[in-house]
Amino acid sequence: MTTASTSGFATRYLDAVGERGRLCAGIDPHAELLEQWGLPVSADGLSRFGDICVEALAPVVAVIKPQVAFFEVFGAAGFGVLERVIRGCQSAGALVLADAKRGDIGSTMAAYATAWLDDRSALCADAVTVSPYLGVGSLAPAVDAARAGERGLFVLARTSNPEGASVQLADAGGRTVGQSVVDDAAAENVDGTGTVGLVVGATRAHGLDLGALRGPILAPGLGAQGATAGDLPEVFDGADTAWVLPASSRAVLRAGPDVGALRASAEQARDDVESALR
Repeated sequence: MTTASTSGFATRYLDAVGERGRLCAGIDPHAELLEQWGLPVSADGLSRFGDICVEALAPVVAVIKPQVAFFEVFGAAGFGVLERVIRGCQSAGALVLADAKRGDIGSTMAAYATAWLDDRSALCADAVTVSPYLGVGSLAPAVDAARAGERGLFVLARTSNPEGASVQLADAGGRTVGQSVVDDAAAENVDGTGTVGLVVGATRAHGLDLGALRGPILAPGLGAQGATAGDLPEVFDGADTAWVLPASSRAVLRAGPDVGALRASAEQARDDVESALR
């Protein structure tokens, strides 16, 4: 399928995946993985983990997604490592999607937007995950900040966890809550900037009409959660697959800590996705 003319984050995203392939590699330094890599569960271990991931993944992967929570548990030192990981990935040419899942109202949402989407912040990424469940309209400060900086948002629509169904499949005036999120995102993207993307899990049929989105679709669940690259054409049937960004974290990271093996794991995951979605 083809895409219409784009600008802003849409162009940045399409250029990145056009050059490097459709894969979002997660950086999830949870305690068990640090131990598997022979690293201490400490800020020092986190720092070494981050350095290895940047060296292995940032030169070859289109989008890298640090899971903020696993840095946050180490407090200020953890955020310091996260700042360095973000800058290192960007310097190597990867887009960085901060998996922070922020969502609030008013000045608090504006502060989150500044933290993750403003050049003045040491945490500034290329995109950030956000939650719409205080109302999609509450995300307006982040939408405005992302559009102004040619950055993106990835809004939770139909997530891969089974608990999400009770909210995301609830009726919202003749459509599901998840579909209402999709429709609101599509309305923001009529300008061609692709500012508002979605999070739609790759692990099951999602029941969403994604045809009008014109923005990126983060599709978590490859590998450890059970989805395979071969599942993607069916799960995202009807969507423009140029926008589909499958994500893999644990399945790629288990190849570490050897830099070469970790890079090869990411490249294989990318190649599997490209073969499935061609």
